[in-house]
Amino acid sequence: MEELVVLVDEKDKKIGLMPKMEAHEKALLHRAFSVFIFNKNGELMLQQRAAHKYHSPLLWTNTCCSHQRDGESNIEAGRRRLQEEMGFTTDLKEVFSFIYKAPFDNGLTEHELDHVMIGFFDDVPNINKDEVEAYKWMSLENVKDDIEQNPQEYTEWFKIIFNESYEKLTNA
Repeated sequence: MEELVVLVDEKDKKIGLMPKMEAHEKALLHRAFSVFIFNKNGELMLQQRAAHKYHSPLLWTNTCCSHQRDGESNIEAGRRRLQEEMGFTTDLKEVFSFIYKAPFDNGLTEHELDHVMIGFFDDVPNINKDEVEAYKWMSLENVKDDIEQNPQEYTEWFKIIFNESYEKLTNA
């Protein structure tokens, strides 16, 4: 069964449900979340998307991101997906939300009201190889520099989110 996303208006009010692929084909605004996990050194855990992903394979991105299920809170969704992709859970705190639109070469478009959450973790993740190829820890400054030097190595949405959230994340 295909996963459904929650269609929303610009104030994050639910207006319906739609299969994920259809929402991305039609570029309709839907609810999403992005999790940023930091360690005690203030480094961000990045994940490299699995090679077989239907878009953005092997590109680096934030710790995890996905879509809330109908009736699921932002924090519940973030914790669920963190466990599914990275093999651990931790307390999460929502820091802000914003709307972005990112078209892909394959004709799909991410048009999301993204809820950005942070958490802290100092252990080794147990990554799900169906979702994640690899992970690494980087300082925010090093991520910023690397995105500028190697933008082709990062997901489109991560570049948008990181630019939008850099100040907020450094003060979180």
